[in-house]
Amino acid sequence: MQPIPSIESDQDQRRFEQIIGNSSALESVLEQVQRVAPASSTVLILGETGTGKELIARSIHNVSTRCGRPFVKLNCAALPFDLLESELFGHEKGAFTGAIAQKMGRFELAHTGTLFLDEIGDIPLASQPKLLRVLQEQEFERLGSGRTIRVDVRLVAATHRDLAEMVKRNEFRSDLYYRLNVFPITIPPLRERREDIVSLVWHFVDLFSRKIGKTIQCIPPETLAAFQCHDWPGNIRELQNVIERAIILSNNGTLPNILAPRTNETPNVSSAQPTLKDFERDLIVQTLRSADWVIGGAAGAASKLGVKRTTLMAKMKKLGIVRPGRRSSKTSETTDQYLAEARPVSSAYPAGGWLPTE
Repeated sequence: MQPIPSIESDQDQRRFEQIIGNSSALESVLEQVQRVAPASSTVLILGETGTGKELIARSIHNVSTRCGRPFVKLNCAALPFDLLESELFGHEKGAFTGAIAQKMGRFELAHTGTLFLDEIGDIPLASQPKLLRVLQEQEFERLGSGRTIRVDVRLVAATHRDLAEMVKRNEFRSDLYYRLNVFPITIPPLRERREDIVSLVWHFVDLFSRKIGKTIQCIPPETLAAFQCHDWPGNIRELQNVIERAIILSNNGTLPNILAPRTNETPNVSSAQPTLKDFERDLIVQTLRSADWVIGGAAGAASKLGVKRTTLMAKMKKLGIVRPGRRSSKTSETTDQYLAEARPVSSAYPAGGWLPTE
């Protein structure tokens, strides 16, 4: 299995945990993380469900001066209203029915560290003034107690909701929204960072093959191409689940394409089915566009696809891929110049990828 490219391996530049990819969209997010991490400012992470908001929150903590101190998390949508305030602020024994002992809340547990509140848009209106107070004053009282507790907590919040629209509908307090929206970071959906999909696929294949106990030695090129073309409405979480399911269904060390239509479905005979060459061409053109048609270098299309520059040039020539606005003869000449220095390119696909490597 080929090495899995990962931002996590670049330890000299940043300490990002389990964040896979090198697309420009992801790099922009991580640049914002590096800028805001040293401060104690509140961060609001926005993005669709399954985009990895908790990983970004952990990265902010890991890169900050609070690294090594508590990182406490709470999913605000997972708790009923009557338990949420107890989880946030704690309670004294006898504060309510069932409170048989004193309990520390998440703010106390996160003292000197970072508190991550996921799905903060689900906090009830009745609880929002108390949250606003602790953000502004860094103090609160446990339920059933009159003693004020002061804390030093850096808050990172996340939501897939449009809080500004919720404010307009009076479903979210405007003062709390503006207090949270100090430094917003928007995570792009997976369909806007398709060049990271191959790296993510290999990452999850390695992860779940060890977890499930099944070795995957080959990912067919048409399977990777199908993953690249899928819109992934559930984002990285959906991709992760698809890979895990595919490994369970795999035979002979080959990862199946479970995104393919079922064989008992009636095919659309009015339109031609795409071929492997079509998938390859679309994938290469899409990657070239994302790299502004730069082939070589660290940010070039060849690097994004995980192949050598000469290999990509050979595939471009074979598939007739020409940069828009340029004559094909000129492109062919340029291709020949690159290939003159290269060894012959094998036409067979390797076990670990969709393009032949040298």
